Amino acid sequence: MLDLKLEDIDGILVRYNVALEKEMTPDEAAEELYPKDELIYPIAKAIYEGEEDDVIDALKAAIDAGKKPIDLINDALMVGMGVVSQLYDEGIIFLPNVMMSADAMLNGIEFCKTQTTEIPENKGKIVCHVAEGDVHDIGKNIVVALLRAAGYEVIDLGRDVPVDEVIAAVIANKPIMLTGTALMTTTMYAFKEVNDKLLEKGMKIPFACGGGAVNQDFVSQYDLGVYGEEASDAAKIADAIIASGDDIEKLREEFHKH
Repeated sequence: MLDLKLEDIDGILVRYNVALEKEMTPDEAAEELYPKDELIYPIAKAIYEGEEDDVIDALKAAIDAGKKPIDLINDALMVGMGVVSQLYDEGIIFLPNVMMSADAMLNGIEFCKTQTTEIPENKGKIVCHVAEGDVHDIGKNIVVALLRAAGYEVIDLGRDVPVDEVIAAVIANKPIMLTGTALMTTTMYAFKEVNDKLLEKGMKIPFACGGGAVNQDFVSQYDLGVYGEEASDAAKIADAIIASGDDIEKLREEFHKH
């Protein structure tokens, strides 16, 4: 029998290019995703770490080195948030990390705006609200933060929003999507009322719904409904609308579990 030591086995595996799978820490996983540009890298890393002061310092350094503030929004801040979103989707980091990163990114965007007269483009408008009668807005606040971090202009109507106020906001702002959250079964039926009133006015807009009380079967009962199980689904649904249009059946095919 061969008397092989551990270092011998490692040497054989390396020689024949056999990779040993190792558990990566979240920081190590992030490190592999950061952009290599020496000016962009510290911005993306600071976004991942949720360090608002470090984000601003790194942005200042990049601007001093000749980067345009308006370009840094898409080329650095959004890239850093993209790292965070990928790690969250893969279950490597969790929602508190995402929220800290989103706050850091939004502060970075506001700083960049102060450094230029150019106006950054947003992907589109989205109206968000909590169902009439429901005062639980934590889920909605997370949705709003993630949508803004993804580059959307959000009209946040708040909590316990009357149906007619939701309709008026959609008419006034012409958003690409409406979102609604509800934590209580007694309040989620307001979504059906919103759906019906929008249809009465000829407005066929995707209505992304979620929250503790809401499930896919309920949302599927009305024509405009698209179910989002997680808060992060809102940005994914919005991105799908930008990429492929607002066909609600196609959105359901992509986001509903069959």
